Amino acid sequence: MIESERLHLRPISANDNENVFRYRSDSETNKYQGFIPKTITEVDEFIAKNPSKFNLPESWFQLVILDKVSNTLIGDIGIHFIGDDGFQCELGGTLSKTHHGKGLATEAMKITIEYLFNTLNKHRITASVDPKNIDSIRLLERLNFRKEAHFKKSLFIDGIWVDDIIYGLLQTDWRK
Repeated sequence: MIESERLHLRPISANDNENVFRYRSDSETNKYQGFIPKTITEVDEFIAKNPSKFNLPESWFQLVILDKVSNTLIGDIGIHFIGDDGFQCELGGTLSKTHHGKGLATEAMKITIEYLFNTLNKHRITASVDPKNIDSIRLLERLNFRKEAHFKKSLFIDGIWVDDIIYGLLQTDWRK
């Protein structure tokens, strides 16, 4: 569906459940994520919620990230298509810790952003991040996102109120 030199992104499928469970269940690596499955059944339910069509208003669509050389599933990117007008979306991503530090998250986000702006003609992309998640903040800033808001104790995750920072990127501000 979406490709770069090293990566291929495609819709998540039921056959991806074990690979997704392997990296998503790592609670230390994914401590800033809202979804850390404890069983393969939770991953099956997560995958089953993925819409059958891409770019449906008010849906979250999950793509998996594959390394093209090894054909290994190394992460995923979720896209929330916001509103009925279809001009805005939100991105979130997860990458297996064995693939951190190789520029793959940046590459996956770049090709996704390119697709959203240049193929689907989106106007604005946002991302929500925990202020303690410095690596994700650096990634967003490298991609030219700007900080738009900092909400204090606005999300209740695992029994704790946490802050949320919103980053945004306009199509007119996008650069590779």
